[in-house]
Amino acid sequence: MAAMISTAQAGSLGDAAVATFDRKRRLAFTVPAVVLLYLTYVFFAFDIPGIVANARTDNAAILLSDFWSHKTHVTRDNRTGNVTVAIEGENKGTYPPGRLPDWVGMQDGVTRIDLGKGYEVVYEGEGARFTVPDYGVIRVEPEGRGIRLELPEGEVPSWINASSARVTATTPQGRFSMTRNRTETFRYEPGWELFFFTLDSPFSGRSVAELAGLAVSGERIDPARPNIAYMLSEFWTNKMWRHGDVAWALFETVLMAFLGTMGAALVALPLAFLAASNFTPARIVRFALRRVFDFVRGVDGLIWTIILSRAFGLGPLTGSLAILMTDTGSFGKLFSEALENIDRKQVEGVQSTGASPIQQARFGVMPQIVPVLLSQVLYFLESNTRSATVIGAIVGGGIGLLLTQAIITQKDWEEVSYYIILIVLMVMAMDSLSGWLRGLLIGRTGRT
Repeated sequence: MAAMISTAQAGSLGDAAVATFDRKRRLAFTVPAVVLLYLTYVFFAFDIPGIVANARTDNAAILLSDFWSHKTHVTRDNRTGNVTVAIEGENKGTYPPGRLPDWVGMQDGVTRIDLGKGYEVVYEGEGARFTVPDYGVIRVEPEGRGIRLELPEGEVPSWINASSARVTATTPQGRFSMTRNRTETFRYEPGWELFFFTLDSPFSGRSVAELAGLAVSGERIDPARPNIAYMLSEFWTNKMWRHGDVAWALFETVLMAFLGTMGAALVALPLAFLAASNFTPARIVRFALRRVFDFVRGVDGLIWTIILSRAFGLGPLTGSLAILMTDTGSFGKLFSEALENIDRKQVEGVQSTGASPIQQARFGVMPQIVPVLLSQVLYFLESNTRSATVIGAIVGGGIGLLLTQAIITQKDWEEVSYYIILIVLMVMAMDSLSGWLRGLLIGRTGRT
């Protein structure tokens, strides 16, 4: 009888094991199948084939090249015949007469632009010609109210766009375009031109050795101040790159994050005592405060930014208030949970000495939660430095505003890369500062 029971138990255990293995096997096939179906849905729902088909790789290549290079515009006003040479086509980057780059020549009303590797553009009379190696000469002239284009025999290459009103030719060495009113040639060169000194600066065009000599022992260019001070002033007030304005924008961004984070911590700490169950027995008070915390942190910081900008106007202060609103809810939740997890024995020890409730909180509670509070505050400060960049783009303050303006113009992409690099460096600096403060105030626990 016992043998029959054990045999039946063994059979039931075997059936259960087989059923378990079957269930796990089905699950192992079902999960990947569901993921594959979801990815297939995403593929068609977001029209990935259409995105790939409409992608402009040529525009992407131009955009990437603009991040690390600059272009010089050689522009002729077809109505007056005046020719100007300017970096990025800006007035503050215009070459003065007699200081043209060596690849631009002007003589007897003819302008020759050497783009290198045999590519050459010539402005002559009312028309222009573009010599392209291995293709031939492109001639463009105004005709009536339109443009007349003459090309070598054969099919029109894809790098030439032509209509009755505009002709554009884009080559690896540069770009040429002509309309009824203007003829323009772009030459791309690596580097951020005029980053240190603009063309109207007495230090422009000098080598590093010359600048070092002037800074150390050269004759003063401005008798009222040393050359090194003059150099720093010219760099700081650079009209093209605006280093002084950029430095102030970075300071505004960090200040926005600092005021919002610290303000939220100061507001949330006393409220956290009221939301902690071991300090506030009234359940209705705890419930109400926790819902307030959920509400203010449930609304994204960008939404608070838009709402507060209508109430307080634009500016860095509005951004700080938006960060304060969101982080007050987050800090309130984190601080109240830290308070609920304290060791009551330490509080009871302080209480046994006859300490008042405030003294109990000061000597029995705060020493236990300060490391947690500082760690959270420093982490949020580091994170809010990034958030302040985006918020600043909305409220009109900080480096975010300059970045947005540079992107909107779609012209000075090297400035965009400059601002992005500064933002990354700012975040890295805040991370290092946060880690150093955390180690100094709390102690280094495995941080490298």
